[in-house]
Amino acid sequence: MILKRNLLVMALASAGLTMAFGVQAATGDTGAQTTPDASQQSNAVSNSSTSQATTNPKSQAQLAKSLSTVTVTGFSSSVEKSIDYQRYADTIQSVVTAADIGGLPDQSIADSLTHLPGVSAERIAGQASQINIRGLSGDFILTTLDGREQPSTSGTNYIQFDQYPSELINMATVYKTSQASLITGGVAGTIALQTANPLENSKDQSLNIDTRGSYDGQAHDVPGANAVGYRLSVAYQGKFLDNTLGIGLGFADMYQPHVSEQFVGEASDGSLYTLNKNSSQQAYVPEGVQLQQNGGEERRRGYLGTVVWKPTEELQLTADTFFSKFDNSSFGYGFRSQNYYGNNAQITNPVLSSLGTVTGGTVNGSGTTQFSNETTADNYTDNTSVFSGGLNLKWNHGNWHVESDVSLSHASSNEINVDTTADPYTGLGTSNPQLMAQSANFQLKGRSVGDFSVANPGIYTNLNDMGLSRYGVYPYIYHDKDKAFRTAVQYDLPNNPVFSAIEAGFYLNNHTYNADREVYVYGSEWNTSPVAGEPPLTIPAGDAQVTCWKGKFSGFPCFLTLNGPAILASHGITANPVKNITDQSWSEIQSGSVNEKTRDVFVMGDIDSQLFGHELTGNVGMRVSRQSQYSYGLQQVGNGEGVLIVDGNGNSSMDYAPIKSGKTYTDYLPSTNLIYHWTDQDQMRFAASKVLSRPPINTMLAGAGSWVSNGQYNVWGGTSPLLNPLRATQYDLDYEHYFDDSTGAVTAGVFFKKINSFIQNVTYNNFDFAAAGIKVPTNPATGQPYANGQYQTSYNAKGGDVRGVEASFTKTHFLPGIWSGLGFDANLALTNTNVHNPTNLAGPTTYIGLPGLSKRVASAALFYDNGTFSARLSANYRSSFLSNTQIAVTNQLVTFAAETVYDFQASYNITSQLSVVYQMLNLSNQPTKTYFGGNPQQTGTIQYFGRTSYFGVNFKL
Repeated sequence: MILKRNLLVMALASAGLTMAFGVQAATGDTGAQTTPDASQQSNAVSNSSTSQATTNPKSQAQLAKSLSTVTVTGFSSSVEKSIDYQRYADTIQSVVTAADIGGLPDQSIADSLTHLPGVSAERIAGQASQINIRGLSGDFILTTLDGREQPSTSGTNYIQFDQYPSELINMATVYKTSQASLITGGVAGTIALQTANPLENSKDQSLNIDTRGSYDGQAHDVPGANAVGYRLSVAYQGKFLDNTLGIGLGFADMYQPHVSEQFVGEASDGSLYTLNKNSSQQAYVPEGVQLQQNGGEERRRGYLGTVVWKPTEELQLTADTFFSKFDNSSFGYGFRSQNYYGNNAQITNPVLSSLGTVTGGTVNGSGTTQFSNETTADNYTDNTSVFSGGLNLKWNHGNWHVESDVSLSHASSNEINVDTTADPYTGLGTSNPQLMAQSANFQLKGRSVGDFSVANPGIYTNLNDMGLSRYGVYPYIYHDKDKAFRTAVQYDLPNNPVFSAIEAGFYLNNHTYNADREVYVYGSEWNTSPVAGEPPLTIPAGDAQVTCWKGKFSGFPCFLTLNGPAILASHGITANPVKNITDQSWSEIQSGSVNEKTRDVFVMGDIDSQLFGHELTGNVGMRVSRQSQYSYGLQQVGNGEGVLIVDGNGNSSMDYAPIKSGKTYTDYLPSTNLIYHWTDQDQMRFAASKVLSRPPINTMLAGAGSWVSNGQYNVWGGTSPLLNPLRATQYDLDYEHYFDDSTGAVTAGVFFKKINSFIQNVTYNNFDFAAAGIKVPTNPATGQPYANGQYQTSYNAKGGDVRGVEASFTKTHFLPGIWSGLGFDANLALTNTNVHNPTNLAGPTTYIGLPGLSKRVASAALFYDNGTFSARLSANYRSSFLSNTQIAVTNQLVTFAAETVYDFQASYNITSQLSVVYQMLNLSNQPTKTYFGGNPQQTGTIQYFGRTSYFGVNFKL
């Protein structure tokens, strides 16, 4: 009989990728969460959803029993609880729990997640924002909050995690393998954020108030910057009516300065140019060099509310909401020495990189070309918000467990994006101002701040010489909304020799995305293409301030800090960005919407059996996902063959036609997760599944512009609603050893992902537009449609493999006496790929790897916790990686240099109600450094953000 059962289990395991057992469980468990201890209560604010660690009934019971034995508090408690969640999970996952996030709070959830194996973050404006998992970028990651798919404020698929205050999150789980019950979308992994259930608070009433001030050490280098900020959070939980009604309220407020200094080397266009008229020497030439001081402030407010009603032991109803508003004002002032390439400048004494690209020299311009040392005033102010809320029902009766959830999530983002330039002129204020002849000396120094100087620095701070050439406003406005319903039914099978439960359910999601582009432009950069009635403007003395550099940037030329709107107002001009159908038609073309509909069903069996005398647990299942994606936009057809379009300026055109394009597809996604228990402390995991991530939603816009040449109709756009999802097959094998009493763990594993395709841009020649549903206008000369020409679009390029090794070690209480509170945590991930992307931003075409992939990612933390005093020193390292988050006119794919970020955090409990906390983030003032291609000589951006210190108090009842 035992042999037959073993054979049956082995057959199920081998057939796991084709069987059909599954259920929706993206929200979480059926009762596995433990009651938080006092340290967790301080920040366990609210929520309806319980633990997502496992759906297996036996594993749930083991987890609950293990968690109930944890008696330590503080940071050690969170470490040990995280170990238990990982140990008893059905999937390979990593967890951070309340004391991790709230007891010694990181700046955001992104910081907390980077302490986990194989997880790294991209620092945007000095803060961890986009998360990478196992070498894949945020576009491959699905994120949920209390089981609800989260919309994005980034304008694409990846979540900006600094939108989520760490004080409002009780637990975060990174699923590295999939199971049929998880919402589809995470080729890299799924990140599940959870807030707390007030009915599971150990106290009837609890209140926590946390406040702390901050100081930014970089602010003294940026004139006018404010160095001081603060964080404030308030959390309340209450239980009423004999513990049948729970109410949780949370509020988190953050204000901090946004300051940095940056040296920027700009990209090449991949073309060879003759360097000067006195020589035939050719080389690749960068666009220019920038020096910029960034100032501004960040203000984030987060709100959370939950009402949980549990009238019987079998029924629980929850209504909850989360809202976060993040206002980030960001201003950049400095120099932009621009247009070295395109034969706009003469370059003498050139210094060349190993690729033959100019990295230094003397640049001269006659004043008749588009080369100038501009004074710039940029505004990147971005206001974002996220709302997520819904109603949840859980019903447990005997062996039956039902969960249903209806939700609405919405995100919006509005970046103003202002570009102001001023140049030196002769005849400023006359009818014929002329750009001055200028020169500059520059030298890039790879991953260090380079050199830059100008021949006549005095003219750039002289109001009689400097005139505002151009003022451009280019807003990016995004709205992202999810309406979802899911339900799941689980039936326990306590006496079945193989399966402990069968689960089934479905998931419905309507996702809408809207992108709006607007534009306002005054004047002409460099005034080399004068606009009638828009000459360079004189600058009033009260609207400009002479600014010089300090610290690492001291010695660079001083410049004028400009108040662009005030300069325009002094000349009776008001900027009014709108859609423009005439000379800025891209604002209409790049606006549009994408509608996605997801219809999933799934079935899964939880395994609890014996194999060769040892316990075998896990699950096997199938998820069927049907996806519909359609986009609405405008296509430029020309010849008046479109419909009447009237823009925001009142101008009209009939050269554009509405277009709707898209596709529908169905995927069958089998999954298997098996855990073989060698002993009570040792287990091995195997997982295999098919997964997919939907294409980045901004790449699916249908809008397209066009041009006609040589009787051919050509289309540009760079996006396509006909893209396929990013499909992958993945395998994992892990070995895990757990120390007694949950005091630590040693894990090691390998993973392999076969990804079918990646999204890239492509140009097709002689493209069959009619077959793709794209209208081809009539050639007036022939009376027939134009011949097919070029089509510039996005497509599913060839995929590749991502493979790696992960290892982690955690240990608490390994020393006696007063040192028993000492603990250590370390992890290492080694990842590789055979994917190569071409780039010419460093000059000649070279091949670089996969965005988001660092070959080496590691973190380590040494912590001490004796119940009264807690401290942690942590380090996060990642080797170089690629990302397209650097923005010039468009996003650029650049290499981010290797970096190590050190943080220190400590707290002391004065009484059981009052404690003090101190933090210093980025101890070594680690800058962000980028370069183009694989050539570190070709500087991208060197950006310093400084250290941030926090000191505050925490009060709890």
